[in-house]
Amino acid sequence: MKLGRISRDGIDGPEARLVAVLPEQGRAVDLRTAERLRLVGRGATPEAGTRLAAATFPGSMTSAIGAGPAFLEAAHEALTRCGDDASLDLEGLTWLPAVDPPVMRDCMAFKEHLTNAAARLGQEVHPIAYELPAYYKASQSSLIGHEQVVPWPAYTNWMDYELELGFVIGRAGRNLTPEQAGAHLFGVTIYNDFSARDIQGREMQLNLGPAKGKDFATAVGPWITTVDELDLADLDMRARVNGEEWSHGNAGSIWWSPAELIAYVSWGENLQPGDLIGSGTVGRGCGLELGRRLQPGDVVELEVAGIGVLRNRLAQPEREGREPTPRPR
Repeated sequence: MKLGRISRDGIDGPEARLVAVLPEQGRAVDLRTAERLRLVGRGATPEAGTRLAAATFPGSMTSAIGAGPAFLEAAHEALTRCGDDASLDLEGLTWLPAVDPPVMRDCMAFKEHLTNAAARLGQEVHPIAYELPAYYKASQSSLIGHEQVVPWPAYTNWMDYELELGFVIGRAGRNLTPEQAGAHLFGVTIYNDFSARDIQGREMQLNLGPAKGKDFATAVGPWITTVDELDLADLDMRARVNGEEWSHGNAGSIWWSPAELIAYVSWGENLQPGDLIGSGTVGRGCGLELGRRLQPGDVVELEVAGIGVLRNRLAQPEREGREPTPRPR
């Protein structure tokens, strides 16, 4: 099943809704509306149907996933019984980030990317990368959805994209083994942590970060495909800029498996339903590796087989903000 989040007008203004997405049919189903119709059809009052449907399908994907298997069971039932009467055309929908994670982490799981990026910077892959699938924690406040505009902060002249997978956690866990970890994966989305390479290079010389180099925008979507519908060992991955293909890779080239990433993250930490783990960039999956840079107004499309296309346009550079005043040495 493909599940996403959209914004719809409500009584008190825009509100988030969960949808089941049927891209081959060009439509999405508002699950809350479908469930309300199903309940009323079985004898519930409209008021009770509205209240129960909102509890089953809240605007938060994380809250819905937290209900466990009951969430997908209810989604299948609502889609089957009343999906046709709650359908929306895909064209014109306002997409929100596919998940609203309690915690976001982004790993470095593709060796080819590390090798290529290090070579561009005149370096070698750090020995620790062979020992740990390291990650950084990202800002949830910077999440944007499909078709949303990417801000261009005033502090950067070198913007880049990252062609990645996003692993959405479905069950809580701690100190998992890779053999256990697979059962905790709910689904997969597309993850693009846009990168300001110039300030990223400066701030990470302090052995901290990335921070300003990443936290201005991370695109996630367009929706989540549940893991039962995907072969994670063979997902074609592509990136296009203004319609021109720049990147082409495959999820099967991953160095640290999704189960190993989940297990490592859970080592001494609590995994939560809705947590989002980025795979890191697939080989040749960013402009840095290719010697190319994005420009204001560029349209970046990331496409992953079995999931869809995540599309975002870069804004014009901002002029606001204050650069820190250097301290005397």
